[in-house]
Amino acid sequence: MLPQRLTVLQLLPALESGGVERGTLEIANGLVKKGHRSLVISGGGRLVDQLTTEGSEHYTWPIGIKSPRALFLIPKLRNFLRTQKIDILHARSRVPAWIAWFAWKSIKKPLKPHFITTVHGLYSVNLYSTIMVKGEKIIAVSETAYQYIRTNYPKVSIENIELIPRGIHPEDYPYGYQPNQQWLENWYHTYPQLQDKVVLTLPGRLTPLKGHEDFIVLIEKLIQDQYPVHGLIVGDTHPNRQQYFHRIKQQILTRNLESSVTFTGHRKDMREIYANSHLVLSLSKKPESFGRTVLEALSLGIPTVGYDHGGVGEILKNLFPQGRIPLGEIDKLYDCIVASIKNSPRVPPLNQAYSLEAMINKTLACYMGFYPSSF
Repeated sequence: MLPQRLTVLQLLPALESGGVERGTLEIANGLVKKGHRSLVISGGGRLVDQLTTEGSEHYTWPIGIKSPRALFLIPKLRNFLRTQKIDILHARSRVPAWIAWFAWKSIKKPLKPHFITTVHGLYSVNLYSTIMVKGEKIIAVSETAYQYIRTNYPKVSIENIELIPRGIHPEDYPYGYQPNQQWLENWYHTYPQLQDKVVLTLPGRLTPLKGHEDFIVLIEKLIQDQYPVHGLIVGDTHPNRQQYFHRIKQQILTRNLESSVTFTGHRKDMREIYANSHLVLSLSKKPESFGRTVLEALSLGIPTVGYDHGGVGEILKNLFPQGRIPLGEIDKLYDCIVASIKNSPRVPPLNQAYSLEAMINKTLACYMGFYPSSF
């Protein structure tokens, strides 16, 4: 028997950029392609157009605000779940998850959907974070996230945890890809300072945990030793992080690196930027549950170096072990990059463990697991 048509609602704070947002869009698109109904509630953002173009429905609610006002959304969501006949309620962040849980708990069968959470981050272990392990099923986005749940929430049944690594589509980041001539011309017209340079790229939002200070120290040392490098920082700055952005820019000015470090802000052409980089770096000070930028760059065959902890260390261990550097050891990071400049290492093609298709199929199987009679 063909699986029944599910109505799935995903909740997250916003749809601007980042791994949580990207995963939401990927699952939404997978649902639509399989003939299911996909809905998303978020505070909106630049990715909404893509979401709706691909066939999902979007509802703009302030569901991610960290304020008592968020509690007023509980009855609204409860009514929404009933009227829209939601089968799967999937929360991907803590504030939306609390709102979802309170709304969900008060609905009686048969209108009550099934409640799923995804542990996207290695959250602080406290009462606030416990909501992420209250799902009937809890998806862990990596082995790192799985072990985080097992270690910090030992009462959670193993049977309730689903290990579903994030994935990417090989066609989106094809091995050996090269940007076309038009892109290159536009790129160097916008950033002529990158011409004939060894480009070291640090992707990700500008936050204090992403390792920009280490990146600046590294670029300074390489410049002092006469290596023709240029540091590229790709990512947007949250309005609440403007002070940090200005602090980083001041550090660059103080070290006389303004001609050697470039900020691009948010970019949609990450594939081309990775492919035009000599090296991609991941220098987060705090372990992350996953390392999507590392996976994307390695899929293209671009050498990637990162601190050996969390999801980044996990991916590097499995795909490019020579890129693992102990946390904060700038000298070892420097030596690794110098070696790569002198003799660029070969990155093997990506294996299927991190494919987008596998991630989507496992997530949909998790959803359908509540409806075994429909198979």
